[in-house]
Amino acid sequence: MRRHVKLGIKQLTSGYTKGQLTPQTVVEHALEDAVKLQTLNAFIRLTPEQARQQAKEATDRYAKQQAKSNLDGVTIAIKDNFCTANVPTTCASRMLENFVPPYDATVYARLRQVGAVLLGKTNMDQFGMGAGTVDSIYGPTKNIWSADLSQDNWRIAGGSSGGSASAVAAGLCFAAIGSDTGGSTRNPASYCGVVGFKPTYGLCSRHGLIPLVNSMDVPGILTRSVSDCVEVLNAVAGPDAGPDSTTIRKTYKKLTLPEVDQINLRTLRIGIPKEYHCEGLSAEVLETWTKIADLLETAGAKVHQVSLPNTAASIFVYSILNQCEVASNMARYDGIEYGHRANDERSTEQLYAQSRAEGFNNVVKTRILTGNFLLLRKNYDDYFEKALRVRRLIAEDFIKVFETSTETDRVDILLTPTTLTDAPLYKDFSSLTNRDQCAVQDFCTQPANMAGVPAVSIPVRLSKAGLPLSLQLMSNNLNEQLLLTVAHWIEAQVGFDCLQSMNKT
Repeated sequence: MRRHVKLGIKQLTSGYTKGQLTPQTVVEHALEDAVKLQTLNAFIRLTPEQARQQAKEATDRYAKQQAKSNLDGVTIAIKDNFCTANVPTTCASRMLENFVPPYDATVYARLRQVGAVLLGKTNMDQFGMGAGTVDSIYGPTKNIWSADLSQDNWRIAGGSSGGSASAVAAGLCFAAIGSDTGGSTRNPASYCGVVGFKPTYGLCSRHGLIPLVNSMDVPGILTRSVSDCVEVLNAVAGPDAGPDSTTIRKTYKKLTLPEVDQINLRTLRIGIPKEYHCEGLSAEVLETWTKIADLLETAGAKVHQVSLPNTAASIFVYSILNQCEVASNMARYDGIEYGHRANDERSTEQLYAQSRAEGFNNVVKTRILTGNFLLLRKNYDDYFEKALRVRRLIAEDFIKVFETSTETDRVDILLTPTTLTDAPLYKDFSSLTNRDQCAVQDFCTQPANMAGVPAVSIPVRLSKAGLPLSLQLMSNNLNEQLLLTVAHWIEAQVGFDCLQSMNKT
């Protein structure tokens, strides 16, 4: 393993400043390693020309002691549903296979502004519709923790941001951007043993993120430590003067993590939602959950059970609203204005039909058909309207536990599992339908998207099978400072080394 891969972002850029390393050297090593580990299929495409040019510019800045930020010269990867100027953005679908955006997504533009180096675009489920990164036209992404990557018994990386999680876990880059609609950053982070963060809805601009479900999509961050996550968040968060009207207009105050020994948990109130003790939760995940709850209580935090009574309905509400918004968003891909165009000149109607039949996979087609059915006038009130009402109840569950006036009931942080098990084998996972895959493994992550609250997944320990087990923390809207501070404390106590995965390759 390259020695610098073990460094955190601040340590890496400190090495740049001292002349111990250069961005150019780090980028060359990263490109070499990405080719060696191409069996992971973490990247849809590498961007060596851009990476080398950006690394040269960063190296020159460090030589002149004019570094832009703590991210200057740091290698990153971007999920392939974020627009990158002059670099294809495909959403892992034939529909956008030849799409080359003329502009950068705001999140990537801000990373470029502070000097980050784009290593490549990462693999994903088509248009973000999945929980495994197994539904890409470029093939599935494999989990580096797998016992044998060459056989059919490899583990999935999780989805839909599995390529981003796999790239970070493999040490190919120091951070990656994913998107999170129902857990698509936290789910693969859990399976791959890295930190996966979903910010408050609207804290980070969605401009340039090709939409799946507009009311739930948020850019997510994947890193190997909480402190690295904060560095990336500070670069990308805040108001956007662009066309994303859902971005919070409040000025973003950059976060600073305290030293671990300065973190006082005695006034912290931790909630354990009883509804998250659900069917399918493995004994090892439950044991891990209990262990961390006990650890927090021993450190002085007040830990008690709370109720989020509408949690079980979240999976159904998410399914309905997801498919309705998918039907609306996918309507633009008709082969004339946007997307793949079939060779069918019989009629405009036939052109639309053939282009969409060739451009979308069965998962996307199923969601479009179901969404349009649910939005029919005769079904609208019974499905879409009712789902919106229940979504409000789910959001109110969070408001009650975070903002209740009763001191004994109010909590600052919710502690839950992220996924119900460690990473499944591909052959077991692929036997489930796409809907069942999402329903099972996203049970604990989807409610945060319903409510828009921030959530972070952090790896805790290894299962008996030698795979990462992670837990999720959630807090009230715009309470990222406390959320990531507590995650930082837990991270320090458990001492999980996500680069243990490199010993398997």
